[in-house]
Amino acid sequence: MDIFDRVLEEHQKSLEEFKRKKEQIFKIYKILNKALSRGNKILICGNGGSAADASHMAAELVGRFVKERKGLCAISLSTDTSILTSVSNDYSFELVFARQVEAIGKEGDVLVGFSTSGKSKNVIKAFEKAKSMGIKTVGILGNPGFIEKISDASFTINGTTARVQEIHSILIHMLCEMLEE
Repeated sequence: MDIFDRVLEEHQKSLEEFKRKKEQIFKIYKILNKALSRGNKILICGNGGSAADASHMAAELVGRFVKERKGLCAISLSTDTSILTSVSNDYSFELVFARQVEAIGKEGDVLVGFSTSGKSKNVIKAFEKAKSMGIKTVGILGNPGFIEKISDASFTINGTTARVQEIHSILIHMLCEMLEE
């Protein structure tokens, strides 16, 4: 089997798994929608490709996805290099998201954490800080791990990093379209 066929076969398997997650997706949607409808914000974090997913989701919500509408309050915690490097230098990389949650989060907000491993330490620390502040947590994950256990709601898809990130992109788009309605 060549790469072309293998990639498409793996992607199809991931899509089949995705179709079985409707209940989890609607639970996440309800948490996000409730926060936004009450005037709260969505904080989003992740590392590497998941940092790009965090920025992507925030951009779709603040800008627009399909419809012209008022911007929705979403902030990617993965984009400010000065904060990321100063917190990493002065404290530790494990606290880069937790410090931001502490600084700008408030009760009623939602923290969305992307992690293809399901066990990113800085996402875990951010979730712990969020929970202590009355902030709901949503894990969008690639493999079961500790984040799934401490999330108020989670979506987990199994597979290679590439297939996981492809499904996460579909999920981001689906959630943004649902929130626009």
